[in-house]
Amino acid sequence: MTESLVTEKTMTGVVLPGNSTVAFREQPVPIPGHGQVLVRMKASSICGSDIRAIYREHLGVGDEAYRGVIAGHEPCGQIAAVGPGCKRFVAGDRVVLYHISGCGVCEDCSGGYMISCHSSHRAAYGWQRDGGHAQYLLAEENTCIALPDNLTYVDGALVACGFGTAWEALTRIKVDGRDRLLITGLGPVGLAAAMLGKALGAAQVIGVDTSQDRIDLAKSLGLVDEAFLSDADALGKIKALTGGKGCEASIDCSGANPARKLALAGTRQWGRCVFVGEGGTIDFDVSPFLIHPQITLFGSWVTSLPHMEELVERLSRWDLHPEKTVTHRFSLDQAAEAYDVADKGQSGKVVIVSE
Repeated sequence: MTESLVTEKTMTGVVLPGNSTVAFREQPVPIPGHGQVLVRMKASSICGSDIRAIYREHLGVGDEAYRGVIAGHEPCGQIAAVGPGCKRFVAGDRVVLYHISGCGVCEDCSGGYMISCHSSHRAAYGWQRDGGHAQYLLAEENTCIALPDNLTYVDGALVACGFGTAWEALTRIKVDGRDRLLITGLGPVGLAAAMLGKALGAAQVIGVDTSQDRIDLAKSLGLVDEAFLSDADALGKIKALTGGKGCEASIDCSGANPARKLALAGTRQWGRCVFVGEGGTIDFDVSPFLIHPQITLFGSWVTSLPHMEELVERLSRWDLHPEKTVTHRFSLDQAAEAYDVADKGQSGKVVIVSE
């Protein structure tokens, strides 16, 4: 191991026992092995998937199975030490983490989509291996992306999952200045989709949600042109705003059946719709919703390492800051309060930050 900026021998990490509770675990600060780096955490945000599948109860199986590790799969920090064989980063570098480590040799890993790796070696930070809700995170160097100086650590933490997920979905359906964009679900991923949709040039951004607080937040941040409650009148309002046609592009960030159906119904004939909200089910009459209007429906899961690096470069070049969507900040010892706020589903992004 080369130069080290580590001073502590032990660290405290957050674990999620289920039943909407938070616990703390003391364990040794890990030493990076070959090709690994030790990252001092500066910011680690909370994802809706953590709430849905781990915090409330351990619902996850397979890729979402929680193995009792330190939580937090949206980490960002500064490298404190590097192990032998590292080729790109040194102690002191600022990095964002792609939050899944794959086998590295399968077709998906070769394309940078470690999220889709099916190997037994695949392990997501905060799910199958220790995550970012601690003072330090042991990471594979090949999951690190350089964080430009004009982006904050909180910006970087939000890139790690939420903004990366929105970026992948919007670029996959090729949102640009010809499109009106409908967003169902204005939680953190929906806010990310709105910010990035505008950056990509969407002519109009329309948002719907069941929470008036989140609607008000999206409006106050200037991320949507129009936003209103997802109720029986929502589709009529969408059609009224679009000359009766609907939006050329739509994205569901909620994972809720009614919102997914609204996203499809609010999509213009020949338009594109993408689902990124996790969990839940959907049932709809296929012919009038999908076949007859000739809509293309996409499923999009997180992003790839190259696309996340592209997003970081764009955010830096555009001087665009995901941190704008953060409404609550907590220290590590306030993790229980942080998860409680995130669980209520009325806030923007919730993040745990270090000095």
